[in-house]
Amino acid sequence: MKTEITITKPDDWHLHVRDGSAIQTVLPYSARQFARAIIMPNLKPPIVNVQMALDYRQRIVRTTPVGLSFDPLMTIYLTDDTTPKDIMEAAKSPCILGAKLYPAGVTTNSGDGVTDIWRRHEVFEAMQECELPLLLHGESLVDKHGNELDIFDREPYFIENVLSELVDEYEGLKIVLEHITTREAVDFVMSSREGIAATITAHHLLENRNAIFRGGIQPHNYCLPILKSEEDREALVGTAISGNPKFFLGTDSAPHARSMKENACGCAGIFTAHAALELYAEAFEQAGALDKLESFASFHGADFYGLPRNTDTITLRKETWQIPKSIPYTQGNVLIPFRAGKNMSWKLVA
Repeated sequence: MKTEITITKPDDWHLHVRDGSAIQTVLPYSARQFARAIIMPNLKPPIVNVQMALDYRQRIVRTTPVGLSFDPLMTIYLTDDTTPKDIMEAAKSPCILGAKLYPAGVTTNSGDGVTDIWRRHEVFEAMQECELPLLLHGESLVDKHGNELDIFDREPYFIENVLSELVDEYEGLKIVLEHITTREAVDFVMSSREGIAATITAHHLLENRNAIFRGGIQPHNYCLPILKSEEDREALVGTAISGNPKFFLGTDSAPHARSMKENACGCAGIFTAHAALELYAEAFEQAGALDKLESFASFHGADFYGLPRNTDTITLRKETWQIPKSIPYTQGNVLIPFRAGKNMSWKLVA
């Protein structure tokens, strides 16, 4: 049994660090583990153009703890008003790595998202021409007749009725289906053309939908896309450990104050940055595939985005430690981390 593993320093290809004082709390957790991270643009107001993205990046850079090297890779938020010019300007910036599409209303701060994907053809054409990747929150709220979809069916419906057409119509467009949760997503990405990839979170590898209801409602295990069945979880694990380069690490760590999670209309999002690599190591160890962690965490994403692999390393040691029950957050608030108060079996030591 391995008691220590050293891997090339990984990257996080899907991360929320919020803004303002929240960055000071959550960013250090990611910066000590990851060399780079793709930063999500769903702030209030959303990051919709190059200047906003660069300003946001500077706020993150200024907050990075002294002595840590961390490169925030930015995205712009697609809206009904995004123009091809916006895309071309974004593609010229070395700090912007993609454009994020949230179907309107599907998740946190997505109210400004795209209301009709099929009216955005000129934007997708510009992205294809400029080689700017499209990052997708792949869910539909309603079907083509306007009927509300079951929350557990939103990802498969989106894949069958939206994503499949996008992939076929824009043959040169790189697309990342983020935080996949279902066997259908696994099968689609595996069978798709080159240039189609997906990220997988640690919480979707470790938990199924029972975690939301075990012993009563567990709001800190509620995220979107929502946790799915055990069959889906097993499909994700099998894919993550397969060595297939189309799949790579994206934590989707999403902090919310406890007061925003524990109320009559709790926010979706799970904070995992406090123990991201340790959680992935646990999932890979449970599957008997620790030797596959490095390629999933450190190589596949960089290769997909055409970036150099990192040269530094990090070390995880087999060591028991307890996740804090809460973490100080903003203005007297706290956030509740994933698996709060529970023991971990791996610890980042260097």
